[in-house]
Amino acid sequence: MSVHADAGRRRIEELLQGHEERLLKRWLEVAGSATGGQVDRGGLAGQLRELYRALRRSFGDSGDLSDLRGLLAELSRDRARQGFTPTETAIVVFGLKEALYETVEEDASPEALRGFIWFSRVIDDLGLFTVESYAAAREKIIIDQAEQLLELSTPVVKLWDGIVAVPLVGTLDSARTQVVMEKLLQALVDTGSEHAVIDITGVPAVDTGVAQHLLKTVVAARLMGAETIVVGMRPAVAITLVEPGLSLGGVRTALNLEKGVALLNQIEGSQTSAATR
Repeated sequence: MSVHADAGRRRIEELLQGHEERLLKRWLEVAGSATGGQVDRGGLAGQLRELYRALRRSFGDSGDLSDLRGLLAELSRDRARQGFTPTETAIVVFGLKEALYETVEEDASPEALRGFIWFSRVIDDLGLFTVESYAAAREKIIIDQAEQLLELSTPVVKLWDGIVAVPLVGTLDSARTQVVMEKLLQALVDTGSEHAVIDITGVPAVDTGVAQHLLKTVVAARLMGAETIVVGMRPAVAITLVEPGLSLGGVRTALNLEKGVALLNQIEGSQTSAATR
């Protein structure tokens, strides 16, 4: 770092130290106005003070910004969960640059002006890091919500002792079909059921990949000692299931749930009769 640049950095550090309360007050005004009053100003003031002091500590630690980055990552995650936009989140960081610029203007020394250029680069990097952290946190929230929706949209219900059913409605994809398999197999274990019904009446169509997952589900249940019947198959689904390369492997099917339950009763009756011979 050149002599001039070093002097500029020292002057910025002096301004940050000497005008802390004033800068924090102005920073709070800038950051708070960007949220339209949606955030608790008391809590925000505490966050800004913690960030401010972490920034100042980094100047004495040879520019180590790890603690500050950790605080910004936490702030980004909180803002993402609370529904703030990326801009509202980034302004929390960029607001300090605006607050300090007013003080630099008043100081008007060449050192302060040169130092502000250096400081702006630091804040810009931190702002970019904050936006990236926000994006990563938001993506994780979306993924978690999608997984929760999959769970909710794939219920396994106990019809009566020994029989569970999975009523499916809407579009099936590979991810959802995998959830069907996992939940059905777990339900068989939890309830001790020997029969299962997969009701796809509400599924308009499936692709070959999904059909393979459904067939795997039937086979997996059979390996666990449970007989599975697929009911409510539409013509488009039936056509997919007879595509070349798909082995139905003795999968039992029925036109609707009523006929499927009747078939299960018939199977169970046959098994009971065979056992008593």
